[in-house]
Order: sequence, then structure tokens, then C-alpha cells
Amino acid sequence: MALTGTEISKRYDSKQVEDRWYAFWEKSGFFRAEVTTDKKSFCIVIPPPNVTGVLHMGHALDETLQDILVRWKRMQGFNALWIPGTDHAGIATQNVIEKRLSQEGLTRNNFGREKFLKYAWKWKEEYRDRIISQLKRLGTSCDWSRERFTMDKDYVKSVKEVFVRLYKNKLLYRDNYIVNWCPRCQTAISDIEVERKELKGSLYYINYPLEQSNDQIVIATTRPETMLGDTAIAVNPQDKRYKRFIKKVVVLPIIGRKIPIISDERVDSSFGTGAVKVTPAHDPVDYEIGLAHNLKQIVVIDENGKMSKNASAYSGMDRYSCREKLVEDLKKEGYLLKIQNHLHNVGHCSRCHTIVEPLVSKQWFISMKSLAQPAIKAVTSGKIGFSPTRWEKVYLNWLKNIKDWCISRQIWWGHEMPVWYCNDCGEIIVDIATPSKCGRCESSDLEKDSDVLDTWFSSALWPFATMGWPEQTKELGYFYPTTVLVTGYDIIHFWVARMIMMGLHFTDNIPFKNVYLHGIVRDSSGKKMSKSTGNVIDPIDLVNQYGADTLRFALAELSTLGGQDILLTTTRIEGARNFCNKLWNAARFSITNLTGHKNLNIDSNFHNLTSDDWFILTKLDQTIVSLTESLEKYKFNEAASTIYNFFWHEFCDWYLEIIKHRVSEKTNCAAARAVLFHVLKQSLKLLHPFIPFITEEIWQNLKKTIDPDLNKSIMISSWPNTDSKYVNLKETNKAMLKYEIINIGRNLRGDWNIPLSEDINYIVKTTSIEEEKALSSERTGMQRLLHAANVKIGYNVKISSPFPSDVTKSGITVFLCLGDKFDFASEKTNLEKKIDKLEDEFEKIGRKIDNQDFLRKAPKDVIENQQKKRVRISENRIKLIENLDKVKSFLK
Repeated sequence: MALTGTEISKRYDSKQVEDRWYAFWEKSGFFRAEVTTDKKSFCIVIPPPNVTGVLHMGHALDETLQDILVRWKRMQGFNALWIPGTDHAGIATQNVIEKRLSQEGLTRNNFGREKFLKYAWKWKEEYRDRIISQLKRLGTSCDWSRERFTMDKDYVKSVKEVFVRLYKNKLLYRDNYIVNWCPRCQTAISDIEVERKELKGSLYYINYPLEQSNDQIVIATTRPETMLGDTAIAVNPQDKRYKRFIKKVVVLPIIGRKIPIISDERVDSSFGTGAVKVTPAHDPVDYEIGLAHNLKQIVVIDENGKMSKNASAYSGMDRYSCREKLVEDLKKEGYLLKIQNHLHNVGHCSRCHTIVEPLVSKQWFISMKSLAQPAIKAVTSGKIGFSPTRWEKVYLNWLKNIKDWCISRQIWWGHEMPVWYCNDCGEIIVDIATPSKCGRCESSDLEKDSDVLDTWFSSALWPFATMGWPEQTKELGYFYPTTVLVTGYDIIHFWVARMIMMGLHFTDNIPFKNVYLHGIVRDSSGKKMSKSTGNVIDPIDLVNQYGADTLRFALAELSTLGGQDILLTTTRIEGARNFCNKLWNAARFSITNLTGHKNLNIDSNFHNLTSDDWFILTKLDQTIVSLTESLEKYKFNEAASTIYNFFWHEFCDWYLEIIKHRVSEKTNCAAARAVLFHVLKQSLKLLHPFIPFITEEIWQNLKKTIDPDLNKSIMISSWPNTDSKYVNLKETNKAMLKYEIINIGRNLRGDWNIPLSEDINYIVKTTSIEEEKALSSERTGMQRLLHAANVKIGYNVKISSPFPSDVTKSGITVFLCLGDKFDFASEKTNLEKKIDKLEDEFEKIGRKIDNQDFLRKAPKDVIENQQKKRVRISENRIKLIENLDKVKSFLK
């Protein structure tokens, strides 16, 4: 236990606290949200983590920001529901399972489909449990009674219903079409699942001889192996160089097939020679050209990435081995003119990073144009808002140029499609229930489609399927549409846009009112975290080392509204840990000084409030306003910065420093204790959404030792409201002026190396009689905090010697009275030595950051720290030189 008697332990131990309070919250039912009519709803659906493995830093950021919103809204009195769950992640999960099997010398084909799926379900249970455990370690206040999985029984029902309705609405069709095929995953993938990577390749210039002529046409290609499937040469009709070639015939090198020369507007005259080979079966543009000109589709590369029987002598070869052999043969036969180095973008499977192969294949597609229009209007009309707003343009551009979505996948793990084919008459049967016979010919010889649906198909239904759709549940009527979606900008096309389209089509309503898109968490040098680069940080490792609150606060501080990527550094983490320690120590001081005192009501001590009391009460009121506004606008970093600055700098640095004296000397201590208790309680509430565990621990200690009438949990306490009766700007400004004078006085003492143990005098020259009167009442406090023998305050005060001084923003001059004992000669020598040392350091760092070898090898944060250090040295040097000049003036 953290509390012994009336003493709170000196050190906060997150390991002893977090599990205990999470279990308490969960057991008490604080996370649960039921449909009610007496509260406004607030709802978030979690972006379901994939059951491919464990949580990464992106999840930690995602869940932290959502939990901040949910806890805050719950405290504001909303009926806050956060629906948790996990995603089956079809291809991604199947890939990691296959990798596990390969370590045992097995393949999925060794297993067979049924056995493989049993293994996959066991995998799902194992990693679902790990993920949920990790989510709880982070402090997520999800309603676990509503946990969903994208392949649970009811979810399957929703998916089937959507598929069937799309088919009946003629928005779903099956056709032969050019698709992105992954030879490794053995499935088609959608366009947005293809990652384009710039690779160093070659541009091959090949002669195609004209039939019955000595003439020839030269084409340039990056993929000579596909020429085995060429069915035409194409030129742009506006290209004057090739007008005489149009409608002529060439003989395909090596193969000898006769193919026509055609004209088509899609040909880029600036690429290569301006003449291109047309391979309709292996290039998306060529496929379109082929359809327009009724060209034959000759498949020369199969689903395994090997050359097909149509590749003649190259049949059975790997596509890249074929390239090497074919180029060798073209050169030998005199067809190859030259090879140039060429940079080009090559499509890779986003899951396994294999180079994809464009193949013509029979697949299922959704017609997207009609679905996209309402989704465009939902954003342009303002029904759905994006934060930051710049992502609206990205969203709209994609929807305005949307292509039909290939949703069938040739894998085993995923939603089976409710499709059957009649082997007698070819009828396609799409139904939720399994048919017993064909509706057209009544044959019972039916074959089920073996494909599964794209993972994103089922994910697109998440906001309404998790609430029981297609049933018209009370949850859908109350919590839908959800309030806000919090997710990364990298899945705006994969998921966000598709949820909006599906939500509008099937519920006739938007799925969420707001979309907050955050950045990607990167390492300290700005690199994306990945296992291959070895820079992955496990969030639970950080939780174990620093505590969940530390990680949460650091992530909140780093999450800007601009959606910039986040560079996670040890410095940031340690800064958040220091803040949690600051909070703990402030709580220890408060509990020690509040225990045993009953009159802790501000109102009953109103007449005894000092300028310091009014300062902290006014600043608290301003903090409540600012913090609440920041959260309303999803400015998480501003919200975190606001409460950090208030608590550390205004409450701890100033008010607690002043409270120590008032309490210890029993001077106006009742008012001080009342204000202390009030501000600490309100601060804990403001901090709770960010750092829930430590605030609950302190709250429970306050409840046990100070006020048993506090709420059972800080989680269910009320969010602070502003109150004008606790605002006094005149007294606040007076206190702030006092603090400014104290800061100047402290800085002057430090500049002149006067130890705190040495009594010294100050003179404060005001700009008016009114200022003199106002500050005179604060003299005692100033003397104590400045460790001064005396502070003389006056408008007409005379300065007898040229004392060191500085001026406040309002023009008040603060003088440090050095006195006759001060050794200016020794100080001159001391300052000169310090300046020399700083100049040496300045030059040393300068040589380092000017060294190109250092700049190339050193991590980005190391370079930045060196640059910042050099700036600090320069600033300190300038200050010391100014002091040296002052000392010299006194020696004259």
C-alpha cells in the first residue's frame, strides 16, 4: 500500500498501483455504458488491432488519445462508450502463421485448409488475449462487455448481409480483370495494398522488325520477359514520328508472332522511344488498350511468378531468370539495341513486400463510384469534420478518382464469401443461407466459392456491425453515429473512407461525426519503426520501466493537431516521468499539511484569501477553460502542455513554495489549506484523463486521510467547471508582478555569485506611488523568497551606488545592493576564466558539427543536442561578458 497512517510513501511505485486500480475500475463497472435517456451519448469504436502479434507504439498512441477523450467525456457527464475489439487481418495473419509453420518445416498445404483454420483460430485466441492484456496495461477504459472480433458469429452475419445486399443492388460483380497479384501470398490485392518503391532497374531497347520489310520499330521496356505475351505495338496518334507505321505489322522477336502497330492516346510519347509494346495480360494500361482494340490476352507469367506454357522455351522459369535468359537471346539474335540504367517505381505487396505481378484474373469487385458520391458530400457539407483539415483534400482526391475495389482474396483465413456456383448451368447463387439446389436448373451440384473477403471489407462495417446491425438495436439508435474516430493518417483510404461509404449506404447515416488523424510514431532519428531496422520499441517495455502514466503523458505531449509524425525520445519519456514524480511529491506535501484539518472550504475562508491565493485560483480557472477548449479541438499536446505548465510552474514553483511558509508559521493557514485542497483536487481531475493511475492513487489517499466524502473513484468525479467568484485579476496581477520581481532578484544574485546563505539587500524602484503601495504589502514575502535581509520598495527611492539591476516588463527596476564587502577584482578574474572556458567549449563543438563525417554518422538527436548546446554556450558567454563589463565599471 502507498499509504501508512497519514503518510504517503516517498516514492510512487507504478508496479504496485496500476493493476490494483485497473481491477478496481473494472470490477466497479465504471467502464460500462448502457443505453439511457437521461444522458447525452459519447461513443468511440477502437481501431481494432490485428491479431498478427502484439501492440506497437502506434497502438499505444492511438489508445492513449482515445482514452483521454473517453475519460474526459465521462467526467463531463456523458454516457461514454468505448467499444473494443480485434481484427482477424486476413493476409497479414495468414502470413505470420505461415512463417511460424515454416520454422517447423511445414506449409499450409501440408496442413490442409480445415486443419490450418483450426490452427489460425488458436492463434487468434492466443494473440487476442495478449492484446487485451496490453490494452489494459495502458489503462484503456473500454467497455469489455461489448468486445468484438471481426469474425465472431454476429459479425459474420453482418458481413454476409452486406455482401448479399451489394449483389442485389448490382454494386457487386464478378469479372475477369487485371489485378495486383502477389506470388508469395497467392492472392489478388487491391490497389491501395500495393506499396510503390523506387528501384534501380534497366530500360531495354528492342528492335521489332516489320513484316516483309527491312524496316523496324524500336520499343523501350523495363520488363522484357513480358514481351512473350505482346499482342501489339502502340504509338500516340499525335506522334508524327510514327504515323507511317500505324496499321502495319511487326514480327515479335524470338517468338515470331505477327502483331499490329496501333495508335492510342494513352501512350506517353516522352517515354523511351515513344513506341511501346502492349501486353494486355500483364500491365494495367496495356489491359485497357487491349480492351479498346480487341487485342488477345496472352498470359505468360503464372500465379507463382513463373513463366507459363505460353512462354515457349522459357516455360517454367522464374520471371527474373527468364528476363536474364531472354535478354541474352535478344542480344545474340541482334534484337537488343542497348540497355540504360533506369529508376522506376515498382509495386510491392504491403504485407510480404514481394514484387506484385499484374495478372488477368476472375475476381469479385465492388462498383465504387456511386458509393463514393455520398461520402464526398458528407465531408464537403460539413457533416463529417477532419482534424487536421488538410486531410480532407487527401480523402476527397482519392474518392473523386476511385476505382472499383477488388474484394476477393485467394487465401484461407478470413470471411468466406456467401457464393455458390452451379456446375450444371453456371448460375451464380449469392445468399446468406446455404442453398440446397440451383434456383435456375434445380441441380444440387453446387460448388462454394473458395475465396475469402479482403480484410478491409469487414473492417469497413466496424462502427455499425459492432452495435448489432443488421438488427435495429437500441445501441444503434442511441450511440450511432459515433462521435469521433481516432486513427493514423496512413489508413485514410484503407479504412476511413470505406467506413464512411459503407455507413452511409447501409445505415443512411454517417458512421462518425469527426475524424482525428494522428501521425506515425518514429524513433529519435525520424525513422519508421520496423523489426528489420531493429528500432522497434515495445510500449509494454516502457510501461514496465516507467509506468503507463509516463508513457501516456509523453505521447499526449507529442501529439500535435497538425498530425505530424512523432519522434519518441528517451528525453521525452523521462520528462513525463519527472512530471509524474513532481505530482506525487506535491501530493505528499499536501496530504502531510492537510491531514487533521477540517475547515477546508474556500468559501468559509474567502475573506482571508491573499494575492497568492487569488493567483492560483485565477490561474486554475484559466487552465480549466484552456484545457477544455484544447480537448474539444483535439489539440492533445496543447492540453497536456497547459496542465503541465499550470501544475509545475504556477502551482508547485510558486504557490507551494509560498504555502510552506504560511503553513509552517501558522499564518493565515486555514485559507491556505482550503485553497491547497481545492486546487489539488481540481488539478487531479484535469490530469486524470492523461495519467489515470497516479491520479487515482492520490485521490484515494485524499479520500482516506482528508475527505471521506470524495467520490468513490476520481473516474466518476465531475470535470471541473469555471467559476467567476474564484477569479480576481487585480490580485492575480499583483502576485505575478511580485513573482517577476523575485525572479529578477534571484537571477541577479546568481549572476553575481552571491550564495543564498549571505544576507543581501534589494531595492525595488516602482513607476508610481500606486505600485509602491500595492507592493509594500508583499514585502515580507519577497524578502523571504529572495533570502534578503531587506527589500526596500519605493517610487522616490534614491540609489546611492551603481548597483547591478534589471527591469520588469512594466518598468519597475530591481537593484542588487552588493555592498562594500564584495570583491570586484576576484569576480573579474573568475568571470574571465569562465569566459575562456566557454570559448574553448564553443570552438570544440563548432569543429565537431562542421565535421562532415560526424554529421553523416551521428544520430539526428545527437547532432541537434550539440547544436543546442553550442547556442546555450554562446548565450551564457554573452551574459558573462555583460557581467564582466559591469564589474570593470565598478573597478574604475
